[in-house]
Amino acid sequence: MNSINRLYIVLILTIFISILYLYHSVSDIHDKMVNNIEKIFILKAGQFAKNIDEEIKNHIDKDLYKTLKENPGLREVLEHTFSVVITPSFKYIYVLYKDSNGKYRYLLDGSKEDKGEFNQKLNVNEEKWDQAYNTLKPQIILQKNIDGLWITYLKPIIYDNRVEGVIAIDFSTNLSIYISKLIAPIQNVFLYIFAAIVVLLSVLLYQVILNIKTKKESITDSLTQVYNRTFLRDFLKKIHPEKYQIAMLDIDFFKKINDNYGHKAGDYILSEVAIILKKIVREKDIIIRFGGEEFLIFFYKLPNDEDIAASISHRIREELENSKFVYDDTSIKVTTSIGVMLHPQRCKSVSDAIKKADQLLYIAKKEGRNKVVLEYDAIKAISTETNSIYEVKEALDDNRIICHYQPIINLDSCEVVKYEALVRMVSKDGTIIYPNNFLDAISGTNVYNDLTKRVIDIAFETIKKEKVSLSINLNLSDILNNMIYKIVIDEIVQNKEVAKWLTIELLEYEQLNTDILKQRLYEIKSYGIKIALDDFGSGYSNFAIFQSYPIDILKIDGSLIKEIDSSKVSYTIIESIALFSRKLEIETVAEFIHNDKVLKIIKDLGISYGQGFYIGEPVEKIVERKNETIDA
Repeated sequence: MNSINRLYIVLILTIFISILYLYHSVSDIHDKMVNNIEKIFILKAGQFAKNIDEEIKNHIDKDLYKTLKENPGLREVLEHTFSVVITPSFKYIYVLYKDSNGKYRYLLDGSKEDKGEFNQKLNVNEEKWDQAYNTLKPQIILQKNIDGLWITYLKPIIYDNRVEGVIAIDFSTNLSIYISKLIAPIQNVFLYIFAAIVVLLSVLLYQVILNIKTKKESITDSLTQVYNRTFLRDFLKKIHPEKYQIAMLDIDFFKKINDNYGHKAGDYILSEVAIILKKIVREKDIIIRFGGEEFLIFFYKLPNDEDIAASISHRIREELENSKFVYDDTSIKVTTSIGVMLHPQRCKSVSDAIKKADQLLYIAKKEGRNKVVLEYDAIKAISTETNSIYEVKEALDDNRIICHYQPIINLDSCEVVKYEALVRMVSKDGTIIYPNNFLDAISGTNVYNDLTKRVIDIAFETIKKEKVSLSINLNLSDILNNMIYKIVIDEIVQNKEVAKWLTIELLEYEQLNTDILKQRLYEIKSYGIKIALDDFGSGYSNFAIFQSYPIDILKIDGSLIKEIDSSKVSYTIIESIALFSRKLEIETVAEFIHNDKVLKIIKDLGISYGQGFYIGEPVEKIVERKNETIDA
């Protein structure tokens, strides 16, 4: 809440400073416009004076006073010439000389009114006139008042490096008054703005009070009344990992509960499970609803108490298995799978420890569910990686690497527009093995390179055969890896006639190598291939990437989509991403659409494309579905 208060203070100060700046800017604009008017008129007067000086010297070679005194006709001709340039702004044009007593007298006067006679004395600002005489340079006499702007431009007439007279041009304008009248309403607007600030301060004060009052609600899941991911984001910034052990808990076959008994029954189970969790854990333990049916638990660990997370996790599993859940006179069986990370401090970060706990949870589900898998129990699973490398190599040799295809639909027309190719390995007994069971084991090996080539081969073969657009997944590290990149480019060149049907979805795009990556992505795009960012909106999302890289498609992270109907934070993030994409005219795909409610929200946000099990599960063959319209 302190950070929110600071945000409000910064906001108020920013508004206040902005108003002051705008007020100053308006005044500054006024001054600049008046100054520009002055400069324009002075420049014009200088040009007039120069022309007049040249005209006088065209008629008089020397002895200005003597020549004009002896030749009244010449005075009349010159004065008539001066009068031609008289305007409402340039009212007076005359020439004075300085007599032996230092008094200024008329030589010529082209004015149409208040005309001075030859040798008639004129009282002037002698300081400025004397400066024109003494410096041989033009001088400006400037007067400002409420009626406007008055300027006298003085230009000395020089013969043989001696001043024999001074041309004076008087001009005036009331444009500055008009400008002031135009700007005055704008300045008055600021009075209303200051009044609006007072109202805003009142609203902000109310908002602060409201935020304080609803702090717990903002970090609490409304259904289960345990902490939500908003709390988790703040908690991760200040957690000491050595003080906690981490468990990831998932309700087994929760989708079947929703499908068989309805979403209200699913909500009931979630609420009841949360009640049991709160009853079992201790006061210092922290429960967070991490996903739809997933709970993340931080067990506070006392010194020398290494078994606390394992002990409580087993109690939770047993309690849920033995509890009776009755909804609408129907008894529902509930079990749970739990992965427990005992030493999160050994990971790079707490977020990494959470991922490890999630991996342990996956092992628990893979081994039959209703099971607790501890960190040290996973050693057996990890030790099978060497065998996994051999199994993948053998599968490549036996052509047991295949792709399943998940449709991506246009949410407006409800038609399938492309498919995402998802790699699968088929075991010798025909079991489908998913990539999270073998990709990590082969990462960084030649087998991984061979697998990448096989997936691209399969994608292009499918494009040619089915005439459908496909997308494939590549890690950012694949693009930056010289060997893999060569494989990718070679495959594209060999299939460049259909390359425009392919989209490459980039993962792990937090690792940026600007020059090489930019160059390689543009080379890939030169063949007509589109570039997509996968899992955008996750912890490493960086909007600056759009300034440097040629991104065509943005796929919103599924963990956000899963919570869009229950988390205001997730909804707001997705709403911002959708707006951002529209502004940049980037196609947007929402992943993990798992029910009708989520689909409706996604469509209401204006997101163009959707993907998920509710729309269509990955299938081995797409021939029969490529022209199918999805009911959405």
